[in-house]
Amino acid sequence: MVRGNSLVHCGLVLLSLWLCIQSVPINVDRSKEKPPVQELHPPQSAETGLHYDRYLREVIEFLEKDPHFKEKLKNANMDDIKQGKLAKELNFVQHNFRTKLDELKREEMNRLRMLIKVKQDVQGGSGRTMDHHSLLKQFEHLSHQNPNTFEVEDLDQLIQSATKDLENFDKDRHNEFKNYELTKEHERRERLKTMSEETRQQEEKHYEQLRKKHANHTKVNHPGSETQLKEVWHESDGMDPDNFDPKTFFKMHDTNGDGFFDESELEALFTKELEKVYNPENEEDDMVEMEEERLRMREHVMKEVDTNKDRLVSMTEFMAATQKEEFLEKDEWETLDQNPLYTEEEMREYEQHLVNEQNDIHQKSVELQKRREELERKQEELSAQKIGLQQAVEEMERIKGNVKHPGAVAAAAGGAAGVAAGGAAGVAAGGVTGGAAGGAPVVPGNSRPLPPDVPVPGHS
Repeated sequence: MVRGNSLVHCGLVLLSLWLCIQSVPINVDRSKEKPPVQELHPPQSAETGLHYDRYLREVIEFLEKDPHFKEKLKNANMDDIKQGKLAKELNFVQHNFRTKLDELKREEMNRLRMLIKVKQDVQGGSGRTMDHHSLLKQFEHLSHQNPNTFEVEDLDQLIQSATKDLENFDKDRHNEFKNYELTKEHERRERLKTMSEETRQQEEKHYEQLRKKHANHTKVNHPGSETQLKEVWHESDGMDPDNFDPKTFFKMHDTNGDGFFDESELEALFTKELEKVYNPENEEDDMVEMEEERLRMREHVMKEVDTNKDRLVSMTEFMAATQKEEFLEKDEWETLDQNPLYTEEEMREYEQHLVNEQNDIHQKSVELQKRREELERKQEELSAQKIGLQQAVEEMERIKGNVKHPGAVAAAAGGAAGVAAGGAAGVAAGGVTGGAAGGAPVVPGNSRPLPPDVPVPGHS
């Protein structure tokens, strides 16, 4: 009985100890624990078209992973961003993100250095003058004060450069497209000049047929209108057009789920309309023109919907646009073929510009040819001088060899004696020339004649 009580008592003590161990918290110094490292992936957002596009997208997307900065970015307006207030929030970004930003900046600096070196090699090899101002513009989105770390100045400079460049980006694209169309028409006209009259007429007729065929397409809805969005809702999304809901539509086409339509997401909405006009398998349809049409549609919608001009369409802006009269627009969208891209005056100016460029190239070619001929002439002069120097060196070596061999000197002396004995006879082997009758003999090595009263050795 006593033994049984002892076992029960021991069991209770062990149970109490186990409960104490399980219930008492262990004091752990959290300051010594390493924060979990979040894996950072390459950016998935749409390209901006800027030469530093990847760097810009990586910086933005890594900053958005920081909870504090993401909240500040969400509440910031465009003026705060442009004035640099948002950039100051970088000081509160987590250490692991700051380290990653440092790495991104170093990679971008190295990329630009390699890019500039390649440009220098290419332009230097072609003989073209280096445009240093253009090269320096490649670094405007970076701060050079801290080449190895990403600081507040880097973020501010990146925002300012991207804002300015994106504002000019669409304008530059329009100019490039216009030049593309001018070049295409110029080349067509130049080809016609090489044809016979009959062939040229056939080509002109075929060209007009293609133009009419391209212009004969179904109605293109006004981009951003209710009719256009309902068509996407029905044909692309498979939804009932009678149950069109703008809020649901916005969420369905906000592909990255960030609560905004960016430019690429907005342009994707116009694909159905563009397919009415352009088909890559048709000879009359130019896909470069299709992308210009897409750009025009996006600019039109942004102008009407993007009220704060941040190049994004928020849910609030989108819903507000659906309440405007423009949303019920029924008129057909005027495509590029309905609007002249250039005037004949602009075409003449463009062709004159090409002529001027050709003349400049010809003039430079003539100048380079003259330089080449001048270099070749100088090379010939240098070669002649080199040959003369070699001959002089060989003559010097020959003279030195004569000095080192006395027998040659003795033979020369014997020749001089022969001159004196022969009188007017010339002795070539002795290297001495005898004068005519009564002439004065010449001693080798001395161009002066001997005086008449000096006796010649060996004679009385």
